[in-house]
This record gives sequence, structure tokens and C-alpha cells, in this order.
Amino acid sequence: MKEKDHIPTSRSQRTGKFIKTSAKVGGNYLKHYGKKLFTGKDDTEVLHRENAETVYETLSELKGSALKVAQMMSLDQAILPRAFADKFAMAQYSAPPLSYPLVVQTFRKSFGKEPQELFDRFSKNAVAAASIGQVHQAMLKGEKLAVKVQYPGVADSIGSDLRVVKPIVRAMVNISAADLEHYAQEIEERLIEETDYNLELIRSKEISSACAYLPGLVFPEYYPELSSDRILTMQWLEGSHLDDFLKTNPDQETRNHLGQLLWDFYDFQIHTLHQVHADPHPGNFLFREDGTLGIIDFGCIKQFPESFYNAYFRILEKGIEKSGAPFDAILYDLKFLLPEDTEEEQTYFRKIYADVLGLLTRPFFSEYFDFSDQSYFDEVFGKAQLYSNDKMLRRAKAARGPRDAIYLNRTYFGLYALLNKLKARVQTKSRVHEIFVS
Repeated sequence: MKEKDHIPTSRSQRTGKFIKTSAKVGGNYLKHYGKKLFTGKDDTEVLHRENAETVYETLSELKGSALKVAQMMSLDQAILPRAFADKFAMAQYSAPPLSYPLVVQTFRKSFGKEPQELFDRFSKNAVAAASIGQVHQAMLKGEKLAVKVQYPGVADSIGSDLRVVKPIVRAMVNISAADLEHYAQEIEERLIEETDYNLELIRSKEISSACAYLPGLVFPEYYPELSSDRILTMQWLEGSHLDDFLKTNPDQETRNHLGQLLWDFYDFQIHTLHQVHADPHPGNFLFREDGTLGIIDFGCIKQFPESFYNAYFRILEKGIEKSGAPFDAILYDLKFLLPEDTEEEQTYFRKIYADVLGLLTRPFFSEYFDFSDQSYFDEVFGKAQLYSNDKMLRRAKAARGPRDAIYLNRTYFGLYALLNKLKARVQTKSRVHEIFVS
């Protein structure tokens, strides 16, 4: 993949790129509808492919929060046209990398030294590149290391990038302006944290230590003396990303075992630590030959206030949607229902949330859940498409639901998507049951 030797960092440069991209996407739509008018042919798939290529090319050049949004959207395949989901998935670990001179500049700013002065060996070419940074392999005193280097200007452009990327997102995804703003505020807070590698180092060590007793999980050791706010150095873990692992045609027992490791990892974080590794895309996991699972990125962590945690998981109790007033009280507490709602809106949104929550929690109420069951995911995708086109939801003037739920819901459905791709059958009776019993 061709390396990038320049990233636009000024607000005017980045905004100009977005404006050109929006114009090109708009031109593609005009060509599409003009052709449809004269020929009667609906080449929607061609339109999506052209727009996906146009948008991804710009985002991969800009990198940072713009490309991170694409990476996040690639996990939400139910709301994206297939061409966009497939293209944006490249942002998970195979985005175009930066050229070596830009990497050297980052090292000079952080340490006053070049990589070869700090390491015995340092790969000039990145071994992986994603939205916010890229990874190089290094050697020091016989130890193989992974060195994550943040792209220049990423941390400084988060707010301005999100402001100009929102119209592009609205053009691709049916979402109300209020919900989009709600979503963007939460994303901005998480991205500010994610670009602080000093914070990631602290959280990585804390969560790795807390999860160390869980069998089958492997976490890298970290090197604070070789890390900074823009560079993070850790032990190199061997293993394959999910797509490469699946090419080895693993048997069902292995799939189930690794799926169980994923489920237990997330269940423990959410219900014991009350925080979660909220970026469950395949690039953050390594499937290892000895049957263990490597966890290699703690940049995106969502911590849950106790009041939110208690209300959110109470609303997931099986059958609570039939309880009447108790169900409504939690809906109001979590702002799924609003005081100004009309009776029609209350009835309408109550039904939607009961529907959605029932889908989300279905795996919780089975001793085992077969994530290879495509009918479940077809139902999830079908509901997502239905509600994304819902006129009442799109007309909403106020965002619904707590911001704290955004990354939790995304984490669950991201985890489900991983387990579906793995085709794992997993024991899913989780600590949620203990909450209901108590």
C-alpha cells in the first residue's frame, strides 16, 4: 500500500478536503439520478461503490477523527450500505501508512532522538496502520516490540474534523440532527482520550492487571520509558487477526473456545470493572496458535457511572417491558422517554425500545447462544434498517437515551458481530443474572 508523505493539518486544508469530497459525492448522486431518469436503470450499488471510494480516499488521507468515524461505522453494518461497510473496514488495521520521515519527526518531538537511537532495530515501514496511528516493529536487547506512532495533527483537529464530517455522515446514514449531535459529543470526548497515549498506557496496565486472572487472555507488557503522549511502546504479541485466522479453517471447538474468551473478557469488564474496551473491531485482537487471545489496544475505554449502570441493566431484565409503571420510570430516568412527549410519542417510543432491548438482550437469557445463527443477525439488521428510515425518529428534535449508552450498545453489537464472524457457540449466562436475582 502506498505510503503518505503528508497529512493536511491546518483547519483550512482539512475543511477544503471535506468540501471537495462532499461536492464529488453530490455530483455522483446527480449522475445517478440523471441516468436513472433517462434509462430507467437503478444502479444504486454502483453509486454506493463510487461514493465509498471517494469518501474513504479522503478520510484515509486526512486520518485522525475523520477516519476513526469511518472505522466505527464499519462495525455498524446494519446502518451502512454494504459498499461503505466493506471499504470503511479497511480503517481497522490496513489504512494507508505514513512515510518514515514523518515518523522520525514524531520521535524527535517526543524524545529528541530518532528511532534508531532508541532501539537496536526499527522497521521503517509500518506493519499495520489504522485511523489514529500506525505500528512499527522494533528490537531492543533481544526483545521484539510493537511501537504505536500517532499521526501528526490528529489530536489538534478532532473538534473541527467532527464538525465538517457530520454532513457526510448524514448523507450516508438516516439519522436525526439531534441524535447525530448527541453521538458526536460522545465520540469527541472518547477521541480526545484516545489520542492521549499517556492515558492509554495507564489504562492498559490497569485493565490488563485486573483481567490477568481470566484464563486464555494475553496482554502485552508496556514500556513507559519508551512511550510519550504520541508514542506507545509495548511487547510484540504473535498472532493472527480474525480474517487471517479464519483462513486456517479452525474447527468448531476452537471457534467456541475463542468466542468464550471474548465473551468472558467483556462480561467481566462491564459488570465487575464498570468500564469497557469499547472498540471491539478485529484489529484489536490476535488469535494465537496456542488457543489464547491477545488484546492489544486500550485506547478507547468507556467508564460507566454507577447510576447509569444500575438503571441500564435494570431495563434489560427479561419481561420488564410488561411491568407498566416501573418500565416507564426507567425509560424516563434514561431519557428514552421525555417529559414533553405526547401520548402518541410515549406509546410509539415505548414499543421501539422494548423491541430493541429485547433483541440486544436475547443472548443474555440463554445458557448458550449460537452466534452463527444468521436469522438473529438478519433480524437485528432488519430492525436497524426499519428504524433508520422511521419518520418519527428522524423528525425528533431532541436526542433520546443517555450518552453513556452509546459506546456500551456499540460494544455489545461489535462483540456480537465478532462472535458471528467466528461462528462461535458461547455460554452467555452473564453477571446480568446476578443483578436481577439481587
